[in-house]
Amino acid sequence: MDEDTRVAKLLDAQDKAAELFDEVLDRELIRAGITERTLSDEIGDIAKQKFGVTRHWHKRIVRAGENTLETARGNPPDRIIGDDDIVFLDFGPIFEEWEADFGRTFVLGADPRKVALREDLPRIWEAGRDHFLRHPDITGEQLFHHIVGLSQDAGWHFGGVIAGHLVGHFPHENIAGDKIESYIAPGSTNPMRRKDKAGNACHWILEVHLVDPDRRYGGFHEELLDLS
Repeated sequence: MDEDTRVAKLLDAQDKAAELFDEVLDRELIRAGITERTLSDEIGDIAKQKFGVTRHWHKRIVRAGENTLETARGNPPDRIIGDDDIVFLDFGPIFEEWEADFGRTFVLGADPRKVALREDLPRIWEAGRDHFLRHPDITGEQLFHHIVGLSQDAGWHFGGVIAGHLVGHFPHENIAGDKIESYIAPGSTNPMRRKDKAGNACHWILEVHLVDPDRRYGGFHEELLDLS
């Protein structure tokens, strides 16, 4: 498959993921009094009905309140969403065998610190992308440390052990060889702009997980880094 087609497929998958999240907002599904699992199932049903999605390359993640401190690998107890909660969604739907990975944060109520965290997430994400664009030889390790620094400068802790990963034709794990080089993380020392073993350009997801300094709650934002 030529590179222009690969890029178009990845962008189309992300556009559909964004449309899915818009549908969630339009239907006012993020609400107090339901469990995280209920919300996840409702979103999964919309993905299937509207887009024909039957698989997600990672588990559907809905986190609220203190559960927003957990990374994707965590499995906290199912929680009822509260009136003043912060909530994030992290979904990896597969559209026609192409992966999307999309994360957004929402605030119920008007807590100013939670609102500030929600607003800082896309700002820090954009600053991370800008740094990536201005450094053609940047490694995953270097970008990780830059994102951590941006988070700290804004008054938050960085809550993740990675700041992103490769993405592509399902399953994305097959794109890269050595596992750590598939991630934006310490130890990922190869240039991010490179070819995979099949000779295809590597494409990346950038993710930002911010955590309140008192570890009461966090937030999450992710999407394609190198394509727009």
